[in-house]
Amino acid sequence: MAPQDSVVSDSVSRTLGREAQRNNILAARVVADILKTTLGPKGMDKMLVDSAGTMTITNDGATILEEMQFDHPAAKLIVEIAKTQEREVGDGTTSVALLAGVLLEHAEKLLDRRIHPTAIIKGYRTAALHAQKILEEVAFSARTPEALRTIAMTAMTGKGAEGNRAHFADLIVQAVTQVAEGTTFDMNAIKIVKTRGERVEQSQLIQGMVLEKEIAHADMPRSVRDARVALVDVALEMRSPETETSISISSPEQLRGFLDSEERYLREMTEQLISTGARVLFCQKGIDDVVQYYLAQAGVMAFRRVPRSDMERLAKATGGKIVSTIHELRADYLGYAGEVNEIVKGDDSLVYVQQCKNPKAVTLLVYGTSDHFLDEVERAVRDGLGVVASAVRSGKAVSGGGAVEIEVARRLRGIARTLTGREQLAMEEFASVLETIPATLAENAGLDPIEVVAELRRRHEAGNVHEGLNLLKDSIENCYEAGIVEPLQVKQQAISAATEVATMILRIDDVLISSDKPRTNAPSDAIE
Repeated sequence: MAPQDSVVSDSVSRTLGREAQRNNILAARVVADILKTTLGPKGMDKMLVDSAGTMTITNDGATILEEMQFDHPAAKLIVEIAKTQEREVGDGTTSVALLAGVLLEHAEKLLDRRIHPTAIIKGYRTAALHAQKILEEVAFSARTPEALRTIAMTAMTGKGAEGNRAHFADLIVQAVTQVAEGTTFDMNAIKIVKTRGERVEQSQLIQGMVLEKEIAHADMPRSVRDARVALVDVALEMRSPETETSISISSPEQLRGFLDSEERYLREMTEQLISTGARVLFCQKGIDDVVQYYLAQAGVMAFRRVPRSDMERLAKATGGKIVSTIHELRADYLGYAGEVNEIVKGDDSLVYVQQCKNPKAVTLLVYGTSDHFLDEVERAVRDGLGVVASAVRSGKAVSGGGAVEIEVARRLRGIARTLTGREQLAMEEFASVLETIPATLAENAGLDPIEVVAELRRRHEAGNVHEGLNLLKDSIENCYEAGIVEPLQVKQQAISAATEVATMILRIDDVLISSDKPRTNAPSDAIE
């Protein structure tokens, strides 16, 4: 045993130097290879089956990485940046994982040429900074509804909603435009509700909220027009004592008096609510049977145990204010909805709160024929929402179809030629990595990636910066004119995140993994 190993616990597995780097790079490449075939409109799907037998069929990178279980720490880092990409800009998870894996693959070639990791890291970071500037230079404005619609359609191409992407793009742009405050956008303000039975092209945008709830009492009205809406997050029932309490009752009159006092309290609370003019009540907690009866007698429509997230959306949609005690509730705290309906279809009950005045929360009602199809459509719609939100925030977009990657790679090579030292080699490799995106798009479409990349290089050298792959026609053309565009933020975030995780992994030269089992002489190479 080496002297340095004698101070390390037998339960710690240690991998050093070049071997540690090779294992980490291999793990990142495995993740990239898993997602590689899903990239683009003609990417393949993955079937994921969990331990309970639940099946998921998708080509959405975020969903694939979410469902898979990775043991290797480097692989987990790649998964983490993909999740960050999804959370920040709503799309590009496959691209960021692919770029990170290929950056490390190309770094391994440089390591084999005895170039120090520090030089590679410096070259990669310099290239990433220049790439961000180039992206800004080639970007164009994307603030019009038509531009946003085109961005949404590009994001949904190749997903479950592709056949109706124009329809969904219109709904998405309407939804984002409705809830956005200038360049500020809250993704939670748009709720997606999936329901089976209707055709997918009948999916619609509700100017308000749709909740999967049913009325609290059978005698309550099932439809209310010009509804004043009360939102409360307090239980409309007798409160249980915080400590153990006993009540001594020695006669039937005392028992009757106790029960009458309870009913009187509940009646007063109900009358307070009714006196505000509320016709519809949404309660985050429980509603006592007595309160339900009095509300039904007064013609009030009530719903109980509404999730907090839906309560907040209802407040944004109706303009109402959520109150914590009934005594706080006043007429000016009530929201408004032109119509509130409970619609029952089979075993499902949906509540439509619609015709709100300038709602800042809306609902996308998605129809479909099966749960698997609805799940995939939902993922496509969420991607569309994410990219439109990114475009609203930045106001800029770039050409898709690999056009922007080819242009950035071309300019990076020109900058690399002005450098000296080993960082030049790293920047050239960085440029080659960016070309992986159009090459993979071509490969997944059954085209020759070498010929495609060579032709794209030739056209960009001639000054055609928007030339890229239009895989709907399997041709190379002006992607800007063809309506294949992506938000600038998605590309910037993907390059930034991939570079960050690649350089982080390259800096690692010692991996120590602690476990309950004594270590063996052979290091573990488990990836997943």
